[in-house]
Amino acid sequence: MPVAHLADRAVISIKGEEAVTFLAGLLTCAVDASATPRYGALLTPQGKIIADFFVFRQQQSPSAEHGSEGFLLDLAKVVVEALLKRLSLYKLRAKVTITDVSAELGVLAAWGEPISAPSGILAFPDPRFAPMGWRLIAHADQLQALATASPSDYERHRIALAMPQGARDFTYGDAFPHEACMDQLGGVDFDKGCYVGQEVVSRTQHRGSARTRIAALGFSGEAPSEGQEIKAGEKSIGRIGSVDPEKGRAIATLRLDRLEDALTDKLPLRAGEAVLRAEKPAWATYAFPATGKV
Repeated sequence: MPVAHLADRAVISIKGEEAVTFLAGLLTCAVDASATPRYGALLTPQGKIIADFFVFRQQQSPSAEHGSEGFLLDLAKVVVEALLKRLSLYKLRAKVTITDVSAELGVLAAWGEPISAPSGILAFPDPRFAPMGWRLIAHADQLQALATASPSDYERHRIALAMPQGARDFTYGDAFPHEACMDQLGGVDFDKGCYVGQEVVSRTQHRGSARTRIAALGFSGEAPSEGQEIKAGEKSIGRIGSVDPEKGRAIATLRLDRLEDALTDKLPLRAGEAVLRAEKPAWATYAFPATGKV
């Protein structure tokens, strides 16, 4: 079973007797005292993604303070500063301690066969989509020994499943949860109480007004570049995200209404010299143009 150390990930610890209520009132996902891992985000009041992450409840030791709860957040390093700043703003007098513990803990991903984690390693199934595998949080001095695959191996696995990654497949501070398909990947709990940005997310869900979605791409010819514009004729319909040149696979954000128009008009999709075919990801349930494979 491949295990890759994800050096571009960080770990934040949130502890304290009010950790559950503090996070539950902020995050898009459910937060409770259960050991169920979650995928979620902190949004701006306008409903845009500041950071997305996995939320994992730490088991308390017998000597831990009674009633104390602890959580670890597995997130992209590029948004650590922004997230810490925003959490500190919301903290006020809440009885929580927020700490960047990335110097002590690191993140690994495993996929393929079920994992049997060594003692002392926190391991949980990726809550977005079962074929993605497992997430592991380990002490820094264990990371090298645990890794049996490269980050590139993990990237190929992720791109093959069209699993979006922030800062590559959507833009932090600009994308809404539906545009990053968080609603499709268990990242938004539509039954929980209020959280920051909820009104915008709920309105989008109720109206079914999300037009920009994550899509899978196959391509032939020269590999497109990340960030490259996708065109149907002269009209822009989206942008390229992560690319696997060897397998001819990529992830994109697409305007589905414009994709449908292009398919109806039999216009080829291109990004530079690459000829593209758009596909619905295996995990997606949103409506996709019926002739989405061109």
